[in-house]
Amino acid sequence: MKIICIGRNYADHAEELNNEVPKEPVIFLKPDTALLPPKSPFFIPDFTNDVHHEVELVVRINRVGKHIEERFAHRYYDKISLGIDFTARDVQAACKAKGLPWEKAKAFDGSAPVGDWISIDNKDINNIKIHLLKNGEIVQEGNTSEMLFTVDRLIAEVSKYFTLKIGDLIFTGTPSGVSAVKSNDVLEAFLDDELLLKVRVK
Repeated sequence: MKIICIGRNYADHAEELNNEVPKEPVIFLKPDTALLPPKSPFFIPDFTNDVHHEVELVVRINRVGKHIEERFAHRYYDKISLGIDFTARDVQAACKAKGLPWEKAKAFDGSAPVGDWISIDNKDINNIKIHLLKNGEIVQEGNTSEMLFTVDRLIAEVSKYFTLKIGDLIFTGTPSGVSAVKSNDVLEAFLDDELLLKVRVK
């Protein structure tokens, strides 16, 4: 199982970090050790002083595929959830300044909690509201209609490079509003007002 992540898929998030809005999907990977066990707290690693939350729609692949055409991509998933792409922003900035890969800022242990899975039946994958509460206050909100690249386009693009297998996860990008977390914060992620994920920060 692999975790495939998409960066800068919302223009407002790219702009808030002073990044160029991409013309094609920005793709990076996390190992399966990045998954946070259900109901476990997220521990801020000792190698960073600036961990940010990034709430994202997550799609779970349900069949094997390679070179998938966009028009057929909807056949390759039937469950969605929300996840948080925890990012060590200070580590990422140091890596980017040197022109180095920044997986160690994104792919560390526990950096990818994922919530409860729900069926996409009767849902328009291209018009889903997501929002994140931090200590009861909305800090991030967006709609999948604002994505630069749709879920089906992402599957088509990703499958050019990686064979998709059953159980693979695709984190589809985050809207604006990312910010640092600190010990004792409580994060709650909602899809269309349904709570799918709750994470306590330690």
